[in-house]
Amino acid sequence: MTTEILGVIITYALTLLLAWPLGKYIARVFKGERTWSDFMAPIERLFYKLSGINPKEEMNWKQHLKALLTINLVWFVYAFFALLFQDKLPLNPDGNPGQTPDLAFNTAISFVVNCNLQHYSGESGVTYFTQLFVLEFLHFVSAATGIASLIVVLKALKDKTTSKLGNFWDFFVKTITRILLPLAIVIAIILAFNGTPASYKGKDSYVSLQGDTVNVSRGPAAGMIAIKHLGTNGGGWFGANSAHPLENPNYITYITEMVAQVVLPIAMIFALGFFINRKKFAYVVFGVMTLGLLCLVIPTIITEIHGSPAIAHMGIAQPTGAMEGKEVRFGPAGSAYWSIVTTIISTGSVNAMHDSTMPLSGLMQMLGMMVNSFYGGCGVGFLNYYIYIVIAVFISGLMVGRTPEFMGHKLEAREIKIAALITLLSPFMILAGTALSSFILAHHPGADWAVKPSAWLNNPGYHGFSEMLYEYTSSNANNGSGFEGLGDNNIFWNVSTGFILILGRFLPIIGPVAIAGLMANKKFIPAAAGTLKTDSLTFGVMTFAVIIIINALSYFPALALGPIAEYFSMH
Repeated sequence: MTTEILGVIITYALTLLLAWPLGKYIARVFKGERTWSDFMAPIERLFYKLSGINPKEEMNWKQHLKALLTINLVWFVYAFFALLFQDKLPLNPDGNPGQTPDLAFNTAISFVVNCNLQHYSGESGVTYFTQLFVLEFLHFVSAATGIASLIVVLKALKDKTTSKLGNFWDFFVKTITRILLPLAIVIAIILAFNGTPASYKGKDSYVSLQGDTVNVSRGPAAGMIAIKHLGTNGGGWFGANSAHPLENPNYITYITEMVAQVVLPIAMIFALGFFINRKKFAYVVFGVMTLGLLCLVIPTIITEIHGSPAIAHMGIAQPTGAMEGKEVRFGPAGSAYWSIVTTIISTGSVNAMHDSTMPLSGLMQMLGMMVNSFYGGCGVGFLNYYIYIVIAVFISGLMVGRTPEFMGHKLEAREIKIAALITLLSPFMILAGTALSSFILAHHPGADWAVKPSAWLNNPGYHGFSEMLYEYTSSNANNGSGFEGLGDNNIFWNVSTGFILILGRFLPIIGPVAIAGLMANKKFIPAAAGTLKTDSLTFGVMTFAVIIIINALSYFPALALGPIAEYFSMH
């Protein structure tokens, strides 16, 4: 067990070691400074020429959002029809059928919004064509959308007074050509050389030790798995995701995939400091986020290595901890660390089944998604955190009797209303969705939703409620992981989570971009003796307190009905 914990520490340390120079490089890319990746400039210019885009044309915040939302709509339509008719498209060696309209609706939205909530199994629910040219394509562009949105906000924070916030297409294309693509190629090579499939052959069969003939799916998985983690997407090539021995063959690939999914979110925080020339502020943000990580991951690791109290009450020893739903290759400590990292970040990939983790671990996983700003996804992690900063600045201003200011600009009613609206909408969508599904299950168990509500849950009681709460929490956080005891591939879950996926993705992007754009238009006010220092330890503690209080008030009653009640029932 000590070796496992040491592996977790080394993995996180390696992530920090890579994130610092990567953050510096990212800041230089978007500042327009010379970098080693300038050789990609001719390819970028060709793209702009073919598409008729002028990358030097300045946009205001409204034009940025218009470009972002329009292109995402185009991707959704393309993905929906490709998934619907995938059985008629090439590269389908296993003869997989097309998706139903409700499943195609959910899958297309899910991958467009960087969630990858998979209500299908990768081996049978999609083809090589849709895996590569729809889902893997969306892995790249959805991650680039989040990072481009963050750069718009950073541009607004950097300049004193301006409405010129750069060009969305310039930020978007550079994210792919100079950050995502080079790193994904390196990761894919590591995975391929360690046993992850990279061929276009169909299923292969072998005879197991029990004498059964087993058909095993293959395909060009290494490239998709690389970008699924790097872009904090999480949608796996195989149904078991990174618990599958071909998707995550050994401890080298475990460390590679762990580092890949954490390195960009942390690097973006460091890039923030370099880009706006406020390193101390970036350190405070990083410190608060890291404290949040530790508050979630330490109890989870302790819980998982001690095993199930229900089994302990039976007098059965658990020398390797809670091993239900886990791979012996990674163990309870490594799986616990993965489960928290993948939920505080919007990755959602799994190397163990979250439905089998202890109730306290499930509580921590859901809290990570509910907060959704401890590192967070590519770019959008700080955007979510930015909302908490706005609220913390506002409350701090009220406490000292001053007009709240942030980085030289006054926070006024419009900005506060937007921040409050975003803060309230997330719990509303999660709790309303959970309440609706609970009502239908209780009062209409035989309703015709293709799959009757009575068959939704394999686990009744507290854990069944947690499964439904987790599904909506994951959808709203654009995470994509799930408590897989829930039967979710039916019209109700595909449609209801689909709409929450849209709102949970774009509202937390629209809100911060609008706030930053509105503030950037205001007169710059130089710092004075009475100015609130947002790069201080005190303000970091204030922001952390705001995060805890808001989320406790929003979610504690629901959590008390699910994982907390289950925890006490086991003791």
